[in-house]
Amino acid sequence: MTVFHLVQHAEKERTPGDPGLTGAGRLQAARTADRLHHAGVRAVFSSPLRRARETAAFIAHRTGLPVQEDVRLRERINRDASRSAEDFLRDWAATVEDRDFLPASGDSSRAAAERLRACLADLAGTPGPVALVTHGGVTVDLLRTLLGDAAVPAALMRDGVPPCAITTLDGLSVVTVAATAHLVTG
Repeated sequence: MTVFHLVQHAEKERTPGDPGLTGAGRLQAARTADRLHHAGVRAVFSSPLRRARETAAFIAHRTGLPVQEDVRLRERINRDASRSAEDFLRDWAATVEDRDFLPASGDSSRAAAERLRACLADLAGTPGPVALVTHGGVTVDLLRTLLGDAAVPAALMRDGVPPCAITTLDGLSVVTVAATAHLVTG
């Protein structure tokens, strides 16, 4: 089985659209790159959204590997400037509550999980470990599908995945969820 490290993108600027990383986010991405380099990552994939691409660039630089974009790693819903924050948050909450709810733009939770699961299935023969820089919503969607809602930590359901947290899978078997120890300074 291929080992997958699903990496939540680093801390992003708080603007709608396609924001980049904050200064703190760049530090998180560098620490995550070190962790994945030491884990022997052999391939790097990224969502096409800027915050994920910028996070993946740190991993690519540290490992000497190219970044391959895959649209299936994108977030369930991405807020652009055409929607108010209130409308976006209302749709987000509805997709969490009802996995089949289709928001005004984006995917339902169930469809986002299936999209990410299909990506992993397609990459199953890739020599690993493989780093996939993605987003918290779609990662939680996948965990809900693989583990069931009751097994997903309540904090992830309520607060989302912390920046640069790593969820590790062996094939489609969950090994660790939202690990952040690599971000702690010592």
